[in-house]
Amino acid sequence: MTTTGLPATPTRRIAPPPRWRPSGTVAGTTLAVLALLIFCGVKTEISVPALVQGWHGMVDFVQQAFPPDLSWTETVQPALQALVVTFAIGLMGTVLALPFSLVLAVLGSRTTTAGPFWYQTARTIMSTLRAVPDVVFALVFVTAVGLGPFAGVLAIVVHGTGVQAKLWSEAMDETDPDALAALRSTGARRTQVLLHAVLPDVAASFVGLVLYRLDVNVRTSLVLGLVGAGGIGFLIDQSIQLFRFDQMVTQLALVLVLIVAVDVLSSRLRKRLHD
Repeated sequence: MTTTGLPATPTRRIAPPPRWRPSGTVAGTTLAVLALLIFCGVKTEISVPALVQGWHGMVDFVQQAFPPDLSWTETVQPALQALVVTFAIGLMGTVLALPFSLVLAVLGSRTTTAGPFWYQTARTIMSTLRAVPDVVFALVFVTAVGLGPFAGVLAIVVHGTGVQAKLWSEAMDETDPDALAALRSTGARRTQVLLHAVLPDVAASFVGLVLYRLDVNVRTSLVLGLVGAGGIGFLIDQSIQLFRFDQMVTQLALVLVLIVAVDVLSSRLRKRLHD
């Protein structure tokens, strides 16, 4: 009893937290990952001494690249013109891929597919288009239509269709199932469910994903230029082959400005859609 006449509250002992001990599974997984990393390091011929010994080449490259060539007629003006082509390749490739992506997304989504056959066919096409790199498509189209930006546009359309369709189909799979069931219970057909329930629900996500793909495709069009698909990537490749690294630095600086501008614009548009 306490001085107040009330029974004393028993003291509760707090058990210390259990010590974490790695189990056999965790230890085995860790060793397996380390072994895999070592194996990959050997296969990729990673060598810190080779990097250290190559500092002479890096210093020589920097000396040749700086100061950058800022001559308007020879470097800046052609780079700006090619930069416009690079942006046009990314934009046209993104826009032209939209109708094909929408068809594949509708067929490849469980909420809107016309049946198991169409679903599996659409998913297979998506996987195939995504599995082949856009650079490979660019090489194929260069042999078909010749050097130039048209080959880059076609490469982005084909590869981008597979990527965009997968992103859209996954967004459509997340549509509220109760809204779909309610609409179907009224006798609505598949097309009506798509137009009045699915697409309105995912419209904002669709636009956001398109802006994201535009950002990616503009960067991709730079790489495609290295294989003859036009744009500023083609000029960068020429500068490297001619050892004009001072021109290359100027061209890369302009590319950085374009990438940052597209990224800022896309971010602002996506933010406005979610507000």
